[in-house]
Amino acid sequence: MLTLVHNAIQTPDGTILESRHCHDYRAYKDANGKTYIIDGGLDYCRSSVHEDQEWVGCYLEDGHEKVRTHLTWGARGPNGDQPLRYIRLCDMETDHIQACLKNVPNMYLQIREAMEKELEYRNVD
Repeated sequence: MLTLVHNAIQTPDGTILESRHCHDYRAYKDANGKTYIIDGGLDYCRSSVHEDQEWVGCYLEDGHEKVRTHLTWGARGPNGDQPLRYIRLCDMETDHIQACLKNVPNMYLQIREAMEKELEYRNVD
């Protein structure tokens, strides 16, 4: 079984729909009039079955080069008082990755593994 790290589709008009967590149901009415959906976050993938949508997600097994550009982490700044923004793993500061690994006990295991691999990729001990 493959391990999700990015659950997303692209609709024909170019819109990316991403589900970030379990039961994070997203729907979008495309310019073509069809409604596209995605759900499941990193727990499962459920999406519309139109033949004109494209899967743009990523699995841990796709290799770290791909994972590091697809996996995103939600951050609210160093003090937790800024608006939520999502950062690609490859764009996170090394100190930030280390702080996440140290201070977030209930992190998805595949995110933890990807962050650890990113530190190895950067040759950080």
